[in-house]
Amino acid sequence: MATSDKVAAVEEITQKLRDSNAAVVTSYTGLSVAQLKELRRSLGENAQYRVVKNTLTKIAANEAGIQLDEHLKGSTAVAFVTGDPVEAAKGLRDFAKDNPALVIKGGVLDGKALSADEIKKLADLESREVLLAKLAGAMKGKQTQAAQVFQALPSKLVRTVDALRAKQGEQGGAE
Repeated sequence: MATSDKVAAVEEITQKLRDSNAAVVTSYTGLSVAQLKELRRSLGENAQYRVVKNTLTKIAANEAGIQLDEHLKGSTAVAFVTGDPVEAAKGLRDFAKDNPALVIKGGVLDGKALSADEIKKLADLESREVLLAKLAGAMKGKQTQAAQVFQALPSKLVRTVDALRAKQGEQGGAE
């Protein structure tokens, strides 16, 4: 590969790392072209799976301020994730279950290095949309409880005032 091609490749990988909120490094030895195509489809629209050269990726990762050196050994491909990292992690995990030749080495999420086990834990999470829906439901429930408390205070005050009036009326009639 000519030097200008290498420089362009480093710039492209650096830009992909900067634009991505997550990147997952894998080993793909033993996967056919058809299997790689299937893997790319399983990752969804918000992830790009690319076979990369280790030395160029090390340079690009250093330029992007990311530590990937320990994962860049042997045949390497990177899933650059611009959307929900949970969805991409699930896609990789599920594909690796059916195709043991795919090995998740590690990666990075929002600049923080992740081990292979941490990526598998990420895949076990529910999607962002589900978590947001649960949070919204919990917040709505708390709002309903607060509204009930605020409604109860004035009605309790009215009942207390009525009870005081009734008591005063009884005391006034007894004199």
